[in-house]
Amino acid sequence: MKLQTEIKLKKQEENPLDYNSKVLLLGSCFSENIGNKFEYFKFKSLSNPFGILFHSKAIENLVVRAIQKKEYTEEDVFFYNEQWHCFDAHSQLSSFSKENILKDLNAQIQITHQQITESTHIIITLGTAWVYNLLENDKVVANCHKLPQKKFNKILLSIEEIKKSLQSIIKTIQSVNQKVSVIFTVSPVRHIKDGFVENTLSKSHLIAAIHRVTDKHVFYFPSYEIMLDELRDYRFYKHDMIHPNKTAINYIWERFNNVWVSESTQQTMLKVDGIQKALMHKPFNPNSKAHQQFLKDLNLKIIKLSSIFKHITF
Repeated sequence: MKLQTEIKLKKQEENPLDYNSKVLLLGSCFSENIGNKFEYFKFKSLSNPFGILFHSKAIENLVVRAIQKKEYTEEDVFFYNEQWHCFDAHSQLSSFSKENILKDLNAQIQITHQQITESTHIIITLGTAWVYNLLENDKVVANCHKLPQKKFNKILLSIEEIKKSLQSIIKTIQSVNQKVSVIFTVSPVRHIKDGFVENTLSKSHLIAAIHRVTDKHVFYFPSYEIMLDELRDYRFYKHDMIHPNKTAINYIWERFNNVWVSESTQQTMLKVDGIQKALMHKPFNPNSKAHQQFLKDLNLKIIKLSSIFKHITF
């Protein structure tokens, strides 16, 4: 008896991921979930240098600014609730010092520029089509930083607006890196604060826009559809009944892995996984001969793997 519908996914034959790949992940909190997987398995990857970015306009602004190496100045930051913030970045970059936030922002611009130019794969996860315009300058912000609602105007981006934003992202990336594979996906996290109907409308705009920009170098991975169709049960959600739980994230990662990661690389991933689990092992008797031999064998495995892939460290 088959108890779920399964989305048929085709193995990616051209430019698959391996341990020589360089991966940049941008977007919603779900991109961080997948980014953590790349980090765990020791891929060369960078996730959200400006923190979580929920919509295409915020990602477009970062990509364009990074390619232009346009530095932030005092005019780009503001003081609120005892901290300095930037409307282009997540609050994780906020600081008690104006000098520090500008230093961090500009350092991340340089890092993002290098990563975009060198990446073999850029994975962009869109979370919502709803954006907030700052009324004083009519600028779309990446993060409101808990400023009063009256300072913003909430807007639903149209399919056409999102498409143009995605085209700008792709064109800017390809202007410095023509061989990169750009992979779009839609976050399975539901933005219920917008409203149930409004969330569905938002996700539909994102999906429709992405499918208008896909081509031989731009792809769509159905994270959203896998969550809604293959994992159609609240047991795959956290207690808030909104965010996918660990089981769901692992399942979607496996589906992504089967599509995008080369077969030979998957064998190496098993070795990395074995070492990672061994490193988390807590011995009953750390001084026993058996445990000392276990550590010796583990160290040999690490040395052998690191000799093949120089960037892998534990």
